[in-house]
Amino acid sequence: MTGDGDSRRVAQALDALRHGWAIRVASDAGEKGALDLLPAETAYAQPGLFAARLLVSAARAATLKLGNTREFNPAAPVLIRGYQPFSLEAARELADPAHDLDSPLRGPFRADPLADADVARAAMDLARMAGILPAFMVATGTESAVTVTLQDLAAFRDPAALSIQTRAHLPVAATADAEIVAFRARDDLREHVALIIGTQDHDRVPLVRLHSECLTGDILGSLKCDCGPQLDAALHAMADEAERGGWGVLLYLRQEGRGIGLINKLRAYQLQDQGFDTVDANERLGLPNEARDFPVAARMLDLLGVPAIRLMTNNPAKVDALRGVGVEVVERVPHELPSNPHNHRYLATKRDRSGHLLG
Repeated sequence: MTGDGDSRRVAQALDALRHGWAIRVASDAGEKGALDLLPAETAYAQPGLFAARLLVSAARAATLKLGNTREFNPAAPVLIRGYQPFSLEAARELADPAHDLDSPLRGPFRADPLADADVARAAMDLARMAGILPAFMVATGTESAVTVTLQDLAAFRDPAALSIQTRAHLPVAATADAEIVAFRARDDLREHVALIIGTQDHDRVPLVRLHSECLTGDILGSLKCDCGPQLDAALHAMADEAERGGWGVLLYLRQEGRGIGLINKLRAYQLQDQGFDTVDANERLGLPNEARDFPVAARMLDLLGVPAIRLMTNNPAKVDALRGVGVEVVERVPHELPSNPHNHRYLATKRDRSGHLLG
């Protein structure tokens, strides 16, 4: 546990946000800068429900053309004030970019200064973790279901809370010689798994793949991404490694959409259908392009007794991120697969805007 934080309060806050209940986010030092927030997406209509201000991410504020206001800070969320109070319907319309192209003229708005940018950033993180749009009505008078502090959020994120729950033999299509290991933290509903291919040998560095959950690609066979083929190819590569006396580890991380959640990922797909690429779609949603939890992956490897890895990835930033949390990456193993007409632009965006090493 980190400091005096209580990760249970974050679990309660995430549940509250999904149910449309108000929360209060405060700093650890006291009430200065605390924000009383009602999620714009999930809140239910109530008589007289209005807010003078909305809290949105900097990326969403830039989309709403607040980037040229004096108080706008591209490194922090933004408090938006309009010429009249926001109804719940107006707040939802501003939060969701699905109809931005249909209603390009909005406002006028101005940005109000933030008393505590870290509190506002924590609110954005909570929205992302709850899988909802990062937009809140501020100070609606609705009673808060829970108060969350920055220390609570740090405690919830502490990878030391993750532990192995069970393990079992699991024959898979790529090989019958596989073991599945399940991980869970007490207050986090996500259950990550590792698949160990072959016999663990501490004298040999394993071939490792970090694979973020992708329902559309892994299960439904979506052609919009390369996730399903990459997962299948990684398992077969590890099976080949095991036949040569080596071994492999697949970390399957419950981080749909690189950490933004399934519904927000599908919203990004909708924006891609309007012509935006992956990066621009996430920015219009007000969400980060990369929000995966690499400390969790490092913790899983540590619990498995894996001090060094050969990482299957086309993304040098993933190598740097793992090294940054203490994982020894001794080799980057390319993992490029052929494109198809549906994911060609997606892969080009990975190459041109996210730095992936692709042909």
